[in-house]
Amino acid sequence: MDAGITFGRAFLPCTLLLLALQVCSGGVIVKVTPSIEVIKGETAILPCTHTITPSSSSPNMVEWFIEEQETRKRVAFRQGGQSKSDDDTPLSNRVTIGEDFTLTITSVKPADELKFFCQVTAGPAGVGEATTELKVFFAPEKPELTRSSSQAVFVDQSSSSEIGKCVTRNGHPQPRIIWFKKDEPLPEVKDRDQKTYMVPSVVKEASGLVSITSTLYSNPTKADKDAVFYCVVEYKMPGGQVKQMKSDPMTINLNYPSESATFTLSNTAPVKEGDTVTMICETDGNPQPDFEFSKEGKSLQGEGGKLIIKSVKRTDAGKYHCTATDFDNIEADLSGEITLTVSYIDPVSVIPAEPQVVMLGDKVEWQCKTKGSAPHTVQWKKGSEVLSQDGTLSIQEVSYEKAGQYMCVGAVPSVPGLESHATVNLTVKGKPVILPPTIGEVSKEGDMVTLMCASYGFPAPQFTWKPAGKESVTVEENKVVSSVTLQATPELMKAGVSCEVANEFGKDQKMVSVALKRAAKNNADRADMQQGGSSSVVIAVVVCVLLLLLLVALFYFLNKKDKLPCGKKGKKDVANGEVNNEIVVEMKTEKANEDSGLLKKRPSTEQ
Repeated sequence: MDAGITFGRAFLPCTLLLLALQVCSGGVIVKVTPSIEVIKGETAILPCTHTITPSSSSPNMVEWFIEEQETRKRVAFRQGGQSKSDDDTPLSNRVTIGEDFTLTITSVKPADELKFFCQVTAGPAGVGEATTELKVFFAPEKPELTRSSSQAVFVDQSSSSEIGKCVTRNGHPQPRIIWFKKDEPLPEVKDRDQKTYMVPSVVKEASGLVSITSTLYSNPTKADKDAVFYCVVEYKMPGGQVKQMKSDPMTINLNYPSESATFTLSNTAPVKEGDTVTMICETDGNPQPDFEFSKEGKSLQGEGGKLIIKSVKRTDAGKYHCTATDFDNIEADLSGEITLTVSYIDPVSVIPAEPQVVMLGDKVEWQCKTKGSAPHTVQWKKGSEVLSQDGTLSIQEVSYEKAGQYMCVGAVPSVPGLESHATVNLTVKGKPVILPPTIGEVSKEGDMVTLMCASYGFPAPQFTWKPAGKESVTVEENKVVSSVTLQATPELMKAGVSCEVANEFGKDQKMVSVALKRAAKNNADRADMQQGGSSSVVIAVVVCVLLLLLLVALFYFLNKKDKLPCGKKGKKDVANGEVNNEIVVEMKTEKANEDSGLLKKRPSTEQ
């Protein structure tokens, strides 16, 4: 094929003449896509269509060429219904020509970014061709930003210093790097006479991809001490896309002289005895100079720019000084002063301090005192209950409930957490007292039941259960609790269980009942209802009997005195109310009429 091309070039006039004849008599028009874009590693499809005049002609051969270093080389052809790729080309074994003369390239490489020619030969109609370009793309890796290899960058130097390097690898086509400082892009400058410039370098990898390194040089000022640098790689992708990837941010280790110093107390809350105090001395320069600490002329040992006092005492209060010397600015006044105030409260003292043991009903009293660096309070507490606010705790009649631990708390309200406290114990001696017991419940007779019996008393009382069972004793604060487990027999459920306690001062006894779980409450309710109903009936009967007796006595008296009319006329007179100086009784209800009839019979009975 190469020999044919050389021969054609040797006889160019003849070729031109033949082409002119073909135009006059017919021709071949070939169409391709001007540009094909593909991602590295994917498959590229290069279509090729043609038109032949006269239409009766058909192509004898379709060939695909590439151009390398201004020289054409065939990579594949199709003839007589058969297609084949040429050997010894960059695309060998990776290209095929379809029946529609489309060229397919698999596993595209960056080196495949070439000009491709589709040539159609159609016998007497002549030869036609068209050119397409293959564009290969591949996104680079995220840019890596590294600081300068030197330890620090100094301000106001005569020449620019290396700030850092930005590297992005394996991209195609060649990407570019943009530097940013404080989120503002830096102009791309390559002139090394400028204060800020970049030095790029490009490496073409064996894969055909491109790696780029850009080194930033600058002559920073003190204003750049907190500046954040980063770089962005900008690259192209198919469809005219322009994308960017950002590196991690970076700050520079910038050295600059100190101009002033600050001396501060890091503790935000008021300092109290026992706290750890940290005082920090620092300058506005970098690196920090050496510091010296002192209190009232006495030198103190610090840790770098920190002075730490652990478990501070009230004697640590006073004025503290910090001094630094920066040899890059020897004339600067680098010193500071702190006045440390330490709040305190003395341990509380309780009188009497020893545990108190008193008899039931006796009186007991304590006094509590303390001192503080500021106005303070003194409270007596038992648990969370405040019992006194004036330092005196007095209990007039000691009961068993009053036994236990009491605490005196001294506090400085203006300093949160500044407290001092002491505790005392009160023991109450006396005859044991049993607390009201709880009824034991069982599902059915014969079940096992556990009964509880709690008692105050000191010395601790001894328990006796009747009938006995499996017993255990526990102490809950200032009371003793005994439990017994036994079988709920019919006799036990009827009579209950006796709990007796005793010590040297006396004894106490209570009965503990046992009942069925459901019946216990129902029986109690029913008993109350029956008792209430029975009482109402009894009261009503008594009232009725009394009224009846009064009526009988009245009529009996009237009858004896002949004051009770019994005849027809008498009835009429009475009914009309015409009897003078006599007692008149009027019956106006049915019940009254019945009573009247009853009374009417009684005189005849007596007669």
